[in-house]
Amino acid sequence: MPRSIAKDHAEKRSHILKVAARIFADQGFARASMSLVAKECGTSKANIYHYYGSKDALLFDILDSYLSSLRDRVLGLPIEDLEPAAQLERVILEFLIAYEGMDYVHKVQTEGIALLDKDRQEILKNYQRELVRHLGAVISKTAPMVFSEEPDKLRPTVMSVFGMINWFYMWNGSAGRKARQDYAGFVTKLALNGVHGL
Repeated sequence: MPRSIAKDHAEKRSHILKVAARIFADQGFARASMSLVAKECGTSKANIYHYYGSKDALLFDILDSYLSSLRDRVLGLPIEDLEPAAQLERVILEFLIAYEGMDYVHKVQTEGIALLDKDRQEILKNYQRELVRHLGAVISKTAPMVFSEEPDKLRPTVMSVFGMINWFYMWNGSAGRKARQDYAGFVTKLALNGVHGL
């Protein structure tokens, strides 16, 4: 008879993911152990293996949970009724808000995707591609003639905006909501109008 799922299964799983992300980020994935994850979670290694059959499975779930949630969050924004510039600002702000408190996961993501098997890598990279495509679609609405005539300019524009978003995350991780709102407006103005528009 299959083992029933405990009522607090999701809560325990979430706790394991948070603890493991911190350990993988601090120790490096290769040096981190399931024993240490169990110890820091205040449980047994056998209990960790009840949730995750391997360290790779745990790594994948950390990244899959985060990236799929980020994808759903950003792509699910109700921005259709906004003007193109306002759509862009709202999407940028959502990234900045979603990044708050996710330092460990971002560090694990930088190292971790390449350590997984190709099938799992592809799942995670597809989330990233969806986010890039979505931001690209939003940006293209702000200057449809430009990107229609010179479509090769869209991707570097999108990745440059991501670069600005990631700069804020790296250097202003403790910033509050107001600072994130202000920076979202700053990036939007800079992307659309250059320094003369600031």
